[in-house]
Amino acid sequence: MASLDDVQSSHPTRRPTSRLAALASVAVLLVGAAACGADDPAQPADSASTSAAESAAPIPAADALALVADGAEVIDVRTPEEFDAGHIDGAVNIDYQADDFADRVEELSRKASYVVYCASGRRATGAVEQMRDLGFTDVVNGGGYTDLAS
Repeated sequence: MASLDDVQSSHPTRRPTSRLAALASVAVLLVGAAACGADDPAQPADSASTSAAESAAPIPAADALALVADGAEVIDVRTPEEFDAGHIDGAVNIDYQADDFADRVEELSRKASYVVYCASGRRATGAVEQMRDLGFTDVVNGGGYTDLAS
């Protein structure tokens, strides 16, 4: 019968740290290989790769006001109550949350330039995205009313 010493000597000692090191090395190689394709310089970044929400993000207030000064039409997408409490001179109120928002926007000229704003820029983001979906090409998110009014 084999002694304990004979059995131990016939099987190599298992070293869990060696296996962990090997697994860690494989994981690092896999992560590195995956990361190599993440930023492919052969593919230029274009507007198609930018999400709609990013492209409809608010622009700086000074830029929005400059567009208004250059003749862009202003759309306030807040509620009528918010609009009545104060709005940008010349703004048209089209409540983004109203059931008739899309119908009212459909009545606007697609040839004009538009600056859309709300209280913080969040509703304006949705309004700009929807207007672009409806075929408006020159529409930007002016952000929040308080930034534009100050």
